[in-house]
Amino acid sequence: MRRIGWGLVAALIFAIAAPAASWAAPKAAAPAAAAITKDARDKGTAAAPGLISAAGISCDVADARLIGEGSDPKTKEKQTLYELACKNNEGMLVMKKGDTVQAYSCLQADQPGPDGKPSTTQCMLPANADPKAQLVPYLQKAGLTSCTPDKARAIGQNATNTFFEVACANNMGGYILETTAPMDPTKAVIANPCIMVPEGGNISCTLTDRAAQLAVVDKLNAQANKNCTIKEGGRGFLAATQSGKYYFEEACQDGKGYLLVENGNGTLDQVIPCAEADPYFGGCKLTDARQAKTEQAGLYTQLAKKAGYNCDVTGYAPLPGSQMAQGDEVVELKCSNRPDGAIAFFPPSDAQQAGVFNCAVSELLGYRCALTKPDAAYPALTEALKAVGKNSCTVSEARDVGVSSAEKKAYVEVGCSDGLQGYMLQYSFSPPAPLTPQSAIICAQATSISGGCTLPGNTKKS
Repeated sequence: MRRIGWGLVAALIFAIAAPAASWAAPKAAAPAAAAITKDARDKGTAAAPGLISAAGISCDVADARLIGEGSDPKTKEKQTLYELACKNNEGMLVMKKGDTVQAYSCLQADQPGPDGKPSTTQCMLPANADPKAQLVPYLQKAGLTSCTPDKARAIGQNATNTFFEVACANNMGGYILETTAPMDPTKAVIANPCIMVPEGGNISCTLTDRAAQLAVVDKLNAQANKNCTIKEGGRGFLAATQSGKYYFEEACQDGKGYLLVENGNGTLDQVIPCAEADPYFGGCKLTDARQAKTEQAGLYTQLAKKAGYNCDVTGYAPLPGSQMAQGDEVVELKCSNRPDGAIAFFPPSDAQQAGVFNCAVSELLGYRCALTKPDAAYPALTEALKAVGKNSCTVSEARDVGVSSAEKKAYVEVGCSDGLQGYMLQYSFSPPAPLTPQSAIICAQATSISGGCTLPGNTKKS
C-alpha cells in the first residue's frame, strides 16, 4: 500500500455522478428481487457482453437485468439502465446513453441523493444483495487480508478512480480504498487508514470515530508483548512513510511508552521504546521521554558492568542490528566515569553472553563511535601495549586494521607520541568474549599484516 495526496483526491472526487443523479425514468417503486421478470433478465443478459466491452468492465456475468429506459432531463437523449452481477467483481449499474456507456458500483448506486432521500436505482439482483462483501477482493489486493467489511460506503468516482470507505468487523480502524474506474480487482488498489484522514475535511471517514481508528494500537500492543497496560488517552498516531509503514504511539500506566510500527496490514513491524524514539518524527508525545531515558541509561549501566565493562552510562545511541548474534541489541555507550565509550551487544536473554567493546577496537566489529572522540580511546590502547610488555609508547593515533576470522585474530595499528615507529597490536578475536591483546609487532616488521602500517607517524624512515 502507499499513501495518496488527500488534497488531490478532494479535487477529483465527484467528477462523475452516480446514475441516480441523472436518471429520469418514469417514477415507479423499485421491484423486489423476487419480482424481477424473466424478460428483464433476458434483455439484460443479451445486452451484457456489449455493455462490458463498451465500458471496459471486468465482469464474469452471473446475472443481469434491464432496469428501464428513460431520457436525460437536460438533453432529452434516450438512456437505458442495466444491472449486472459479476462472479469476479462488485455488482454494477451500467448506463447506456447514445454511444456512451458508463458503469457504477452497486455501493455508489445505493447512496442517498443530495436531498437525503433513498436512491431510486438500487441494485436488486440476489447476487448483489451485499455490496460491501464484494469489496473483499479489493481489500485483499491492498494487503488487508484480515479485514472483513462491516460497513462500507461509496465516496465518489472520477474518470480514472473510484473511492470507498470501509469499516472492518474485526476493529482494524477503517480505511479509504482507491481503485480504478471502472472497478477491477486485478488492478492497483490503495488502502489508506482512516487515522491519516483529517476529521471534517472534504474527504473524511464517517463509519468509524477516532477511538475506533486508534483501536489498532491495542492489537499492536498485544503483538509487542511488552506488558503495557495502556493508560487513558495513551493511544496516538504519529506518522506514515512512503514505504507503507505507520507509526503509532502507546503510553503505559507504569510510565513507559513505545512507538509501534505497523506494516500497513495490521501486523507489527517494530517496537521502539520512547527512550530511543527521538529520531522518529520527533519521538513520543504521550510519554515523558526524559524519565524513560534515565531509566534506560540505568539499565545499560547494569548490563555493561555485568559484562565486565565499568561504565556509568550517561548517554547512549541505538545502532542497527548486529550480525554477531541474532536478536542482539546494539548500543553505543557514553560513560560519566571514564573518557572513552564503547559499543555494546546485549542479547535478548540474560542467559546469553553480552559483549562490550571499547571504542578503540569497535570498528573491528563494524561500528564507529560517535558519542566520544577517537582520542578518548587512546589510553585504552596504551594500556593494551603495556599488557604485552611495550611500556614506552603513549598512543597518539590509531587505526583499526581488520580481522582474520580463520585465525581468530584482530589487528589495530597505533602510533606513539614520541615520534618513533609504532606497533601493530594483535588481539584475540572471539566475540562476544572481550578482545584480549596478545602481542605488539613493531611496524618495521609488520609489513605482512594487511599491507603493513600506514599511519603518518609510522611510515617515516627509521
